[in-house]
Amino acid sequence: MSWRILAVLNLYRVLVPLVLLGLYPLGSARGFAIYSTQVFFGATIFYLCFGLASVIFVRSRLSSANVQTMLQAAVDIVVLVLLLHTCGGVASGLGVLFLVPVSALAFLLPPRSALFLAAVAAIAVLVDTIWQQLTGITDSNSYATAGLLGAVLLASATASSFAAGRMRESEALVRQRDVDLADLAELSQYIVQHLRESLLVVDAADRIRLINESAAEILGDNHAVPGALVGEVSPRLLYSLSTWRQREQDHNSPSSFVAADGARIIQPHFAPLGSAPGPTLIFLEDTSLMAERVQQGKLAALGRLSASIAHEIRNPVGAMSHAGQLLAESPNIGPEERRLTGIISSNSERVSAIINNVLQLSRREATKPTRLLLGDWLEDFLDEFCETMQVNEAQIGIHEAVDDLEVRIDPTHLHQVIWNLCDNALKYGEARDGIRVEINVGRLIPSNRPYLEVLNRGLGIEPQAVDRIFEPFFTGRKGGTGLGLFIARELCQLNRAILLYEPRESDGSIFRIVFSDPQRWEEKE
Repeated sequence: MSWRILAVLNLYRVLVPLVLLGLYPLGSARGFAIYSTQVFFGATIFYLCFGLASVIFVRSRLSSANVQTMLQAAVDIVVLVLLLHTCGGVASGLGVLFLVPVSALAFLLPPRSALFLAAVAAIAVLVDTIWQQLTGITDSNSYATAGLLGAVLLASATASSFAAGRMRESEALVRQRDVDLADLAELSQYIVQHLRESLLVVDAADRIRLINESAAEILGDNHAVPGALVGEVSPRLLYSLSTWRQREQDHNSPSSFVAADGARIIQPHFAPLGSAPGPTLIFLEDTSLMAERVQQGKLAALGRLSASIAHEIRNPVGAMSHAGQLLAESPNIGPEERRLTGIISSNSERVSAIINNVLQLSRREATKPTRLLLGDWLEDFLDEFCETMQVNEAQIGIHEAVDDLEVRIDPTHLHQVIWNLCDNALKYGEARDGIRVEINVGRLIPSNRPYLEVLNRGLGIEPQAVDRIFEPFFTGRKGGTGLGLFIARELCQLNRAILLYEPRESDGSIFRIVFSDPQRWEEKE
């Protein structure tokens, strides 16, 4: 504010001399320069030059505002007193020229200094009036005018000083509020960015206005930035948002989608900010975390049940295994019978392993993860699976996008999970071009985590059942126990992997195992 007032005051110092010089031709008829023309012209030209110089000083900030204020106050009083003297004193009416600089400078000075400046100007006018009365230039009536002018200067200085104080208080309050707002904005930004919940704000034009780190990680760090179009970042999220808007913001749950890393299922939740059409607040919920919390309670009940069931199953399984061993030792059986006894033995061992896995799942015992070359392991697995299930290997198609792909998982757990998925694919899928089950192996982009997919063609899973297929004892088919997919997902979670479901384009199902992040293997070994 100080520099602006000084700049306006310098404009006044330039205009006053120009006006006085313009009025000079009127001569003594108007009272200009009737005493000492040389002093009048000298003071006027000096005041004009000083005003121009002050403009340069203010623009270049050659000295502080306080120094320039004091200098300008001294020059104003001296020059204006000289001009007042040469024009006949207070009777000329030029005393009003003191009002602007005294009032303006009072804004920049402390209250006492402002009153002191006004008092000095009033005393200077009074001294000049006394001098002119003593020299016979004016009469005694000029004292009243000089006193009135001094009172006006003191009053204007007091008012300006009071107004300046209020303005300073207002400016200080505004600055404090600006600081508070900036602090609040910074705090809000910090809170939003470090919230565990993933959220973003999308405007009516479907552009991201605000997004925190957690949401950016879900949608993709390289693309999910403020200003980006939601449709370019995540078409599925845009579809869910458009569906929610078309339903007039009802409470129907929008469809879920897969995160950018391909390892999580995300459920969006929408909330309007203000009246429509307007920005929308979107919460991105990682359903895998929620599902894990919900299943903990069910897992406790399953643990107690599985312990008793396992005890009852072990005895008949042991009896069948023992009978198969005795039959295999008989000298009277042929090669075909020996192959059947081998199937009995291997499947008895597999059932025993399943029982142990269920017990381990209920007790959350430590796994025994091993580094496996997935391609070599799949070859051995498919030989066993096709022989046991009496399936032609040509009906199972394998596509490996990455050679020598290595994963870290408990082999017995992986065996049980893949067996379960392939068995379901055979039961509920249809053959297309001679292929009944497809297996894809590769790495996800951009997370680089290895994955294995089991795909089939068929009716797939009904949309209303998708969110429940991994719940214990839930089955959409007759004859199922409802434990297969639940145990498969739990075994994956024990190995820091995740089992996901996606509907296949056209028809069918995709079950994807996303293995643990290779970058974190060293931390676990």
